[in-house]
Amino acid sequence: MFLRVHNDRGVERLYILRSYRVGDTVKNENVRSLGRIDRLCKDLNMSRDEVLAWAQAQVDELDRSPAPLVNVPLSPDKLIVKDEQRSFLAGYLFLQDLYYALKMKNVFRNIKNRHQYQYDLDAIFSDLVYARVLEPGSKYSSFDTAGKFLEPPSYERHDIYRALSVLAEESDYIQSEVYKNSNFVTLRNNRVLYYDCTNYYFEIEENDDFRKYGKSKEHRPNPIVQMGLFMDGDGIPLAFDIFDGSSNEQPSLKPLEEKIIRNFGFSKFVVCTDGGLGSDNNRQFNDIEGRAFIVTQSLKKLKKADREAAMDDRNWRRLSDKKIIDISEVKADLCSHMDELYYKEEVYGTKKVPGQLMIVTYSPRYATYQKKVRESQLERAEKMVKAGNIKKERKNPNDPARFIKMTNTTADGEAAEEKYYSIDQEKVDNESMYDGYYAVCTDLVDDDIKDILAVSEGRWEIEESFRIMKTDFEARPVYVRREDRIRAHFLICYMALLLFRLLEKKLKSSYTASRIIDTLREYKLLKINGFGYLPEYTRTDLTDRLHDVFGFRTDTEIVPSSLMRNIIKNTKE
Repeated sequence: MFLRVHNDRGVERLYILRSYRVGDTVKNENVRSLGRIDRLCKDLNMSRDEVLAWAQAQVDELDRSPAPLVNVPLSPDKLIVKDEQRSFLAGYLFLQDLYYALKMKNVFRNIKNRHQYQYDLDAIFSDLVYARVLEPGSKYSSFDTAGKFLEPPSYERHDIYRALSVLAEESDYIQSEVYKNSNFVTLRNNRVLYYDCTNYYFEIEENDDFRKYGKSKEHRPNPIVQMGLFMDGDGIPLAFDIFDGSSNEQPSLKPLEEKIIRNFGFSKFVVCTDGGLGSDNNRQFNDIEGRAFIVTQSLKKLKKADREAAMDDRNWRRLSDKKIIDISEVKADLCSHMDELYYKEEVYGTKKVPGQLMIVTYSPRYATYQKKVRESQLERAEKMVKAGNIKKERKNPNDPARFIKMTNTTADGEAAEEKYYSIDQEKVDNESMYDGYYAVCTDLVDDDIKDILAVSEGRWEIEESFRIMKTDFEARPVYVRREDRIRAHFLICYMALLLFRLLEKKLKSSYTASRIIDTLREYKLLKINGFGYLPEYTRTDLTDRLHDVFGFRTDTEIVPSSLMRNIIKNTKE
């Protein structure tokens, strides 16, 4: 606490203030007013300096004095009130602080001007987003989850389904405005954009015009829809779109990228994708107008001449110091070079995008890992051959049965009456020759190799984002049916992911995503009517960090009701 002299039109007044932090902003709260200095001088018979010293002593006394104890009368004979909610999910407060920092009220105020509805769309959307993080479920159950928040829903359950149609219609606008406003929360790294696709299944048997049968990432026989997601260079979601389950994912990149260029306010960036999305058309689109690309390149899919040049033992360098090395010596003694990475540069090009640079890397650690995995799969394949139990999972590229071949001759070359199974050594050799290799193609021919590879390595974060949405936020299976409501569902999941990634960045810590999510879900308060709230969660280093970053605490033995009202109010500023 500290003393402040406030001069109002020549009249000086004394106040005792307390500072507290909300995010990166320090705010002051009035604790006590001591009155006008001139009247204090008269009443206390002191000079101005003596009054200031007396006032400072009041501040020091308040700093030394403990808060008064709260005595709560509880009777072992008195029943609690039937159907009264006592435990509340409070982890949404941290998400709410970020949500309001994104100026979502302004976004939905603009949307309201374009639509005719009576419900609070902002409240519905925010509650559905918080519920997706804290207690994911159907839209029906999300209304019940919102009822467990410290602030109950201000709308009816049926309003949620009407709101979904508006959210779907305004999805592009919401995404672009959220991006622009997120720059007030953190500086967005839009110099590098990562793009990838995944799909989500439905618990239905028949497809329709949107939910169609396709190649499911989970190898499930259900209809799916596909999501294309752009992420910025720091792993924070940037934009997404949904398309039907049977479409080729490669053409999905260009339309979404055009939306970003048109609506987001920037147009020069490097797009990084995996090989499945690195088609010639996509490379060509990002080879103009200040854009560039970094694309994973499959060595197996190269033309023979290009593949042989890429995997030739000549012209290799060590990445750490760019010293020329003999890669054959490295391959002969992997253990001595486990922590090094080696690379070579090759000219590569196509008719549409000539003059590309292909960077081929070799990692002894990765080669050792791949060999170990394959040896384990070969052991399983040999057991399958001995047992005569051969079942190939055609959709699984890691199926051990891929190393088994069937012939009508025995190992001695004699004709066999029954099918004869054995290990396909040619298949094993063909796979092992790629151990440790990795390649990317780019049009950044003048950039530093380390920088290009560092950008390419960042693709893991978009894979983690998909995992968080699917596993932690339970984005699938999807239970809504209409296309507009499906799109709204994924807008909610996208916003939940965005808030979570912003929260991770503000924490600036090494906590895993799962631990942060679990902490938010366990962050509960028990209400004592007329007195306040008791923390039900375990205080940890992570809860301490959350309180420090967001500028409020609920980990005292009791949180007075008045203080809780201020906390809720401050998360909305």
